[in-house]
Amino acid sequence: MLTLPNLLTLSRILAVPILVFLLWKPTPVDYAITFVLYCIVGITDYFDGYLARAQGQISRLGQFLDPIADKIMVAAVIIMLVSSRRDSGEPIIHGLHIIPALVILLREMIVSGLREFLAPLHVSVPVSKLAKWKTTLQLVALGALILAGAVPAQEWVHQVGLVSLWAAALLTLITGWDYLRVGIRHMD
Repeated sequence: MLTLPNLLTLSRILAVPILVFLLWKPTPVDYAITFVLYCIVGITDYFDGYLARAQGQISRLGQFLDPIADKIMVAAVIIMLVSSRRDSGEPIIHGLHIIPALVILLREMIVSGLREFLAPLHVSVPVSKLAKWKTTLQLVALGALILAGAVPAQEWVHQVGLVSLWAAALLTLITGWDYLRVGIRHMD
């Protein structure tokens, strides 16, 4: 079922290898191109759901692909930002700032596993408003960190990205705990 919302979701998945390639050994120009592409991808994340609801085109394929697209994009960008170097030679995400990156990655694995466990029990775990804010904050944090590579003289951009990353990790813990509480009720 290749509706416009599903095509937008697929475009996010297809953009991930391009984002990874651009962040492989980036120059400031590569970071700038990556930032533009990342923003386009982030906008499609909003519009695929909006259009699906507005046009009555919510599909099982879209419900399956949308969270996958989010997770692989976030995971790929985090991994690349841990390995991508700034002009100073240090990674974009380094030191203690790896902790919120790990929290985000691990929560995504736990929630995915939990949903897989609960599916045969016919228990759905709907996305909460707080989880949507978490996703938005993650997108802002990673976007700011990518942009920081494009404008290395503007250290404040990097700091905004790191602070947002920590805030996203906090929301990640809260929403992860909410999902885990639902799952625990259905375990022996």
